[in-house]
Amino acid sequence: MSRLTVLALTLALVAGCAGEGGEEGSTPDDPTQVAGGEGLYMANCAQCHGEDLRGTDQGPSFLSVVYEPGHHPDQSFHLAVLRGVQPHHWNFGPMPPVAGLTTDEVDAIVAFVRDRQSAEGFEPYPP
Repeated sequence: MSRLTVLALTLALVAGCAGEGGEEGSTPDDPTQVAGGEGLYMANCAQCHGEDLRGTDQGPSFLSVVYEPGHHPDQSFHLAVLRGVQPHHWNFGPMPPVAGLTTDEVDAIVAFVRDRQSAEGFEPYPP
């Protein structure tokens, strides 16, 4: 991997952990988008992040406070799908990019995740 690629991935990772001033999360107010996102999440994300979003032995819980919109804004989900993610909060290993998802489909997945976060609340970190 070239230094430029490593730099680009590092910048994407830092952007994904936006901290204060980051983009606010999706407003999960479109039931059709949330429902479509649920099916896409189950097909593309649940194997590692759990059908209940509470994680598995392959990936972290999206209900962790780490994934609240102020820390991981919606754009971080898009970057993760597009470029993958190097581990930086947990020791699950790297997440590979997820091929074949459109921007609208990732928006729907994020709407589903934000809807479940709103309904379930956040878990402390570390678990």
